[in-house]
Amino acid sequence: MERNELYPIFLKVSHLNILIVGGGNVALEKLTFLLKSSPTAQVAMVAPLFRAETSVLADKHGIAMHRDSYDPKYLQDKHIVIATTDRPEINEQIYHDCRAQSILVNVADNPPFCDFYMGGIVTKGNVKVAISTNGKSPTTAKRLRQFFEDVIPENIDDLVKNLNEYRKTLKGDFEQKVETLNEFTKDLVQKRR
Repeated sequence: MERNELYPIFLKVSHLNILIVGGGNVALEKLTFLLKSSPTAQVAMVAPLFRAETSVLADKHGIAMHRDSYDPKYLQDKHIVIATTDRPEINEQIYHDCRAQSILVNVADNPPFCDFYMGGIVTKGNVKVAISTNGKSPTTAKRLRQFFEDVIPENIDDLVKNLNEYRKTLKGDFEQKVETLNEFTKDLVQKRR
């Protein structure tokens, strides 16, 4: 049986510099996805042309838009790059340029040229669930996202905040606090079954 060996992390993209190369539908999709999850993400874009919707969204979020063809100079000081051009040879060049500079890169719809995938995300206040299908089926990730959006209660954030306050009152070392919180929250899992 094949296994998903990706390591999930949650990035503080307001502290990282992200570049999206491309200005078409895929670039708009990636930008929308990124800003929906992280409205304060530090993003720049480069493309000879941008869709009108992309320009409106970028203006709303203060995103630098460079109307230019891809050039490796745009990689300077970037931590993450998302390549979305409609030219495979340019996307592959971006991948190789990024790898040479140890920049994380995602070439849209080309898993072998990705250091990471942008999966489905469900956000309810402070609770965020990320869903990955190992790059095999974005449609499945979308359906799972819709399922979790329905299943996770809207008031889950109240529980998180209350547990955070309760955690602050606990005495003892880290292990004792974890044990107490595990005991206190075990009914959450049992009630769902």
